[in-house]
Order: sequence, then structure tokens, then C-alpha cells
Amino acid sequence: MKDLNKVQIIGRLGKDVEMRYTQTGKAVSTFSVASGRSWKNAEGETQDETEWFNVVAWDKLGEICNQYLNKGSRVYIEGRLATRSWEGDDGVKHYRTEVVAADMIMLDSKNSSNGDSAPAPASKPAERPQAASRPAPRPSRNAPQPVTEEDLPF
Repeated sequence: MKDLNKVQIIGRLGKDVEMRYTQTGKAVSTFSVASGRSWKNAEGETQDETEWFNVVAWDKLGEICNQYLNKGSRVYIEGRLATRSWEGDDGVKHYRTEVVAADMIMLDSKNSSNGDSAPAPASKPAERPQAASRPAPRPSRNAPQPVTEEDLPF
């Protein structure tokens, strides 16, 4: 018997992608995706709900996400859920559940502002910068710094 941990999300990015490199040189991009749903309650009123998902994309996929996705981009993300924990400066243990992306499809067309057109074709992503030209990692309020592969449970 096999277990299954699979997530599929369609939504819009809540902010621009943040990309950094681990100490071993692996690219890691993080971003959030909002996915909404609507339904009618017993009184016939339309109800709306938005769920936010934290997404992590590694290596080449992380670089592609960083290059092509921006705040408001409509995307399909497929991956798995992973929860990691760390101890904050205050000694409190923090937890964060993330979608570890395995696949991403851009749903906006190149010239579309509403994202209702066909997917935009992807061109060749930029090559990873050499070690000497890598930018310093940017601090993030949502995760401990620096990110290392050993810090993550996957």
C-alpha cells in the first residue's frame, strides 16, 4: 500500500517571488498563492473565502518561478505538503506548512492582464549566476535565515 501526499493549487501570487541560494549553491524560491472559492449559504447569499498557500520551489524550477512570476500572476502549482519547524530568537518553536512545488504552469498569457487567456509559452530560463556573482540572501520575515538544506525536513 502506498501513501499519497499531493497538492494541486490554482491561484494568484500575493507578492513577488523571493529567491536565494543555500550555502551549497541550490536555488530556493518562496512565494504565496491565494486560491478563492465561492458558494451560496442557506439564505442564498454568496459567500467568498480565500485560502493562502506558502510555496517553495527548488533548483531550476525555483529559478524559473523567480524569472517569470510576479505579484498577481495566475499559476497552477503541483507538489506536496511539508511542515518544518524552528526555534525563534524568543525560544518559541514555530511551525510552517508549505507546498513544495514539483511543477508550475503559468496561466497568464503574455499580453493578458486578467489571466483568462491561454498559457504563455516559457522560453529558456536564465543560467544560475556563478558563486562570485551571487547576491547575498535577503532577510525574510517568514523563515529563519540562512536557509540550508539541513534545516528542511525534505
